[in-house]
Amino acid sequence: MTTEKTTTGFGWRAYGLGVMAISMLSLAWGTFNQGQPVPKDFPHRTVLAYAAAAYMFVAAAAVVWRRTTAWGAAALTAYYALIVVGLMYGRVMLAHYAEFLTYEGLAFQLAFTAGGLIVYAASAKIDVALAARLTRVGQLAFGVCALVFGTAHFVYLSLTAPLVPKWLPPAQAFWAYATGIGFIAAGVAILTGVQARLAAILLTAMLASFTPLIHVPMLLADPASQWIWSENASNLAVMGAAWVVADSLARTRR
Repeated sequence: MTTEKTTTGFGWRAYGLGVMAISMLSLAWGTFNQGQPVPKDFPHRTVLAYAAAAYMFVAAAAVVWRRTTAWGAAALTAYYALIVVGLMYGRVMLAHYAEFLTYEGLAFQLAFTAGGLIVYAASAKIDVALAARLTRVGQLAFGVCALVFGTAHFVYLSLTAPLVPKWLPPAQAFWAYATGIGFIAAGVAILTGVQARLAAILLTAMLASFTPLIHVPMLLADPASQWIWSENASNLAVMGAAWVVADSLARTRR
């Protein structure tokens, strides 16, 4: 197996722009993104929220600018892996390990971590073998996240189905099940390597379709909703991460 050490495709830019969107919303509202659980009574919470959002914005902007892509990806990977997944969700896992919602929230943050790790491996001046190992770790992590996303569609079917436009045939529940199966199938493909790139491409397209079909109409109906704005930004970042996975699979040749 050989791996090209270049940042090909456009996934890395979509990923960077998605994280920039998340950080800009946090700066606008002066709070942590909804996927970053920090207690309301945490000391100096607002100051820390601004600091974290500014850090994310600078790092994500660095990802988008090719000359600093590796630096920005490393900074985002470290932040998501150590602070968000490790510290924030470490506490949540101890208190709510029996709740599936905990794992779904963790999966989003792990997907952002995986995207950053793969972008770093593709753009940093490191050994090719090491880059291949880091890339595979990122792919495996994202594959697990896809399984969790798909399972969530079944666990929370009563919440997922109403999000589907009523005008879309044949029924809202059908698309809730179909997209859940799509997530799970993509996760299995990425984890096993069987039609992995095709699965990642289709997953990226499915995530991209959520924006015009679900998130934008919701935003137009309730433009003041912080949750809907955050959902739009998070979906863009996850789509970018899926695109990064697809690009990384294109760079791998057997």
